[in-house]
Amino acid sequence: MAGKYPNRIKSLPLFDGRFDAYKLESKGCDVLFASYPAGTKIPTHTHQTENHGVITRGELILTMNGEVSRIGVGEWYHVPVNVEHAAEFEVETDEIEFWFELSK
Repeated sequence: MAGKYPNRIKSLPLFDGRFDAYKLESKGCDVLFASYPAGTKIPTHTHQTENHGVITRGELILTMNGEVSRIGVGEWYHVPVNVEHAAEFEVETDEIEFWFELSK
């Protein structure tokens, strides 16, 4: 992975998904330190989790509910559970994502 995370973060297990990320497990929430090469496109999909994220380098182009938003460094975004969305990264981008499980 090309992300500029500290070595301690890089020692975390890798996330098994459609993008590169280090995964910090916690009760009720997965924390991902994700890196996306320039040109990465993630097609429309949903999650069974409520997701919050903050961009630490680069920019996220998030399409959700027919709206396109550009999320830059230091900005937070929110994707509610089961909401269709797509992501695109025109430049190399790093982010920290919080995937909250639904209460049972």
